Amino acid sequence: MQLKNIKGRVSLATCSLLQVAAPVAHAAESEWDIDTAILYYGENNNRVQLAEPAIYLGHDLGDDERVDIRFVVDVLTGATPNGAHSTSVSQTFTTPSGNGSYTTAADDLPLDDTFRDTRFALAGYWTMPIDRMSKIILGGNVSAEYDYISAGVSANYTRDFNNRNTTLTAGLAFNNDVLNPVGGVPTAFAPMVSEGEKLNRTGTDETKLLSDLIIGVTQVVNRKTIFQLNYAFGMVDGYQTDPYKILTVLDPVTGLPVTASSSSYFDTSVTGNLPYVYEKRPDSRQRNNIYFTSAHHLTEDVIHFSYRYFWDDWGVTSNTFDLRYRYQLGSSYLVPHLRYYQQSAADFYTHNMVLGTDIDATTGAVTKDYASNDYRLSEMTTTTVGLKYGIPLSKTSEISMRGESMTQTVDNSGIPAGEETPDLKAVILQLNYSLVW
Repeated sequence: MQLKNIKGRVSLATCSLLQVAAPVAHAAESEWDIDTAILYYGENNNRVQLAEPAIYLGHDLGDDERVDIRFVVDVLTGATPNGAHSTSVSQTFTTPSGNGSYTTAADDLPLDDTFRDTRFALAGYWTMPIDRMSKIILGGNVSAEYDYISAGVSANYTRDFNNRNTTLTAGLAFNNDVLNPVGGVPTAFAPMVSEGEKLNRTGTDETKLLSDLIIGVTQVVNRKTIFQLNYAFGMVDGYQTDPYKILTVLDPVTGLPVTASSSSYFDTSVTGNLPYVYEKRPDSRQRNNIYFTSAHHLTEDVIHFSYRYFWDDWGVTSNTFDLRYRYQLGSSYLVPHLRYYQQSAADFYTHNMVLGTDIDATTGAVTKDYASNDYRLSEMTTTTVGLKYGIPLSKTSEISMRGESMTQTVDNSGIPAGEETPDLKAVILQLNYSLVW
């Protein structure tokens, strides 16, 4: 689960390697399109480091029938925010297993550096013609990591019109995820306990079901311009709380994590309860997004632009602008890249829990329905700037290199000094090798 969450962060900066670029030449029958890639993603301050090798294989079977296979491995190390915020005093947290602890110095953002994970993902697609103008694409995918297993199926139907200048698309996808968090599933809003104490857990695993519908149109405007417009609707039902995220419980008088002097419930020496509670999110989510992309071919160069608008019933909205310009340099090429992402906060995004207001000092009862201090649900902006260079090695092979810099800024308006979420900076490096074999 931790790796799956980090993958969501990486996707803000770069396309998934499950969708590696198409080879420089399209394979004829009996030949294979092969695309290999390795990506490195590294955050500042010794935070998340991700290495991701991937391979894509595509084969034309003849008569417009085709198979495509993608395989990805993710290796994750580093540290990630646990949901608590920095304070003027040092803080000690218990690891998810309950068998260890780690301490964050005063004024530092609490980071959990105790996890390591590896994820394997496999996806396959079979394109079958129905008639001369339409086809169906059937897909399946599975991924597994230490505490998370996901499996899904998809089906897409496309139909050409207007002398193949217009293509309509409709698709469905279903995914079933099973989560087995380290230490078990935390009881929502229950306190984190000190090392060695009995953990507040409700079970060993949880599930969720994801359903997605997409409809779209692709239009050839003229010999140089093409655009695509899609609408996607998704539903997620089941467990969506991050079992590794917590919230700080603050004393309203001192402005520091609550202690035994103000709450018998958080008297750690007696109850074992630390001044942190596990987060809770809704168990359903409806997601919508409208996506527009276009490409325009100049004399030699090509401009790619896309825009995505997203909204859901958690109160999150986002705007994503993406611009790429492919500049031809003889046989080689350069692609400058600029991406801007802006997001509003979820309705239940909460900086902390306040004793006496959000949580009872004696019983620990919480007055909120949902709460999370996961910065990924905050109001924030992300800017990515990069450059790609590619050069053919032969008529059927190409190598390319890409480097990008990402900066993510959380809106800290109204947050007391010393408790702000710091900017996240990351570097993305990718190497691709494509060929027809």
